[in-house]
Amino acid sequence: MAAGRGTRMKSRLAKVLHPLAGRPLLYFPVRAALDFGASRVIVVCSHDGCVPIQQCLDDLFGSGRVVCKVQVEPRGTGDAARVGLEACTTDEVGILCGDTPLVTSEVIRELAAALQHERAILAFQSCCLEQPDGYGRVIRDNRSKVLSICEHRDLRNDEERAIREVNAGIYLGNRQALASALSRIKPANDQGEYYLTDVVAELASSGTVVASLGDPDLLVGINDRAQLVEAETALHLRIARRHALAGVTVRPGARIDDAVQIEADTVVESGTCLRGNSQIGSGNFIDIGCVIVDSRIGNDNVIESHCVIEKSIVGDRTKLGPFAHLRPDSVIEDEAHIGNFVETKKTIVRKGAKANHLSYLGDGDVGEKSNVGAGTIFCNYDGYNKHRTIIGPNVFIGSDSQIVAPVNIGAGAYIATGTTVTQDVPQDALAIGRARQDNKLGYASKLKSKLAAAARKKA
Repeated sequence: MAAGRGTRMKSRLAKVLHPLAGRPLLYFPVRAALDFGASRVIVVCSHDGCVPIQQCLDDLFGSGRVVCKVQVEPRGTGDAARVGLEACTTDEVGILCGDTPLVTSEVIRELAAALQHERAILAFQSCCLEQPDGYGRVIRDNRSKVLSICEHRDLRNDEERAIREVNAGIYLGNRQALASALSRIKPANDQGEYYLTDVVAELASSGTVVASLGDPDLLVGINDRAQLVEAETALHLRIARRHALAGVTVRPGARIDDAVQIEADTVVESGTCLRGNSQIGSGNFIDIGCVIVDSRIGNDNVIESHCVIEKSIVGDRTKLGPFAHLRPDSVIEDEAHIGNFVETKKTIVRKGAKANHLSYLGDGDVGEKSNVGAGTIFCNYDGYNKHRTIIGPNVFIGSDSQIVAPVNIGAGAYIATGTTVTQDVPQDALAIGRARQDNKLGYASKLKSKLAAAARKKA
């Protein structure tokens, strides 16, 4: 069920599409249902949210596997469940909330086991809270048989308000029995809404309804951005533990998105963010404060602190940073070095090449074992178009050089420090393109006196 307006999010974006650990919020309960073995998932949404939600679901799960149905009027959870059930054909159905990202397939399996063991027509998840205010209470008789769920605002006395067992909003049961019960419930509450929870009393009056007591964390639902952050924190801890159990060292404070893949023997330090669909190989050391987005990192790399890597590829045994920035479409091949305050964009740095200090390499190809000196700039943009710089293998580029693209520098060439390269350099050639130095003997003191006099006059 995902038809809630989400007004407390204060956003133009539908609540269930807000990002959480790199996924939209709705992804997690849908994933739990599919992992459990659901043949089809029906998402009940409002008319306004239907198109963007369906597009998002198609992108995530493929067309037709997860289908949206519109709840025309916001008439409560009971009406939303009725809309969803009309699209179901299986004998057994589950009902989940679209804003509960901590639900897992194991929870649904436990409900299925309880449903079968008790030969019940409905099983639902409950949990015990120290502070149950705001939640629907599970009402039982003196033999612990479930009688009903009573929403907090409709509790009748202090005895009911003292109940700590609450409804977690996850149901599994017989489709026909659920549909029949939903057809009989009435909006007899302060809100004038059809409550899904009312089916518990309807079904318990003629059959067995079982409440399966579980982890209170599963109850976490998202109504505002503060709760979104709290749930994301819990998810990041869960994701970090998953990787740790697979042989990855994840320090406290690292944030890893759900889709990120990491192989064993990699170390992820505090404050690092691994985002999107990044793939991290084995034996890497990723230091404090790095951000890696939708990138592929090979094996045995050292990525020093505060590097940013976006939509790029890094080979094996490289050394990056600190404070390196690989912008989209950068390829850093095996054993290459990209040092502090070096920025690359749409550039290949081939095997064993180095750019260790304070350089910008944009739209380029740096040949194997070439060395790019400090302060080098690939001048790739003329104000209208981007142009490429091609550097052959074993080239030495001196510090503070400007390479004005388009240009080709041949294998083994040497670019003298401070050179502005504006034309191709043949292989094994020395290129010098700097202003001629002129030393005027004894002129320094005269110049200083002249400048000081001008300063005094201005004051």
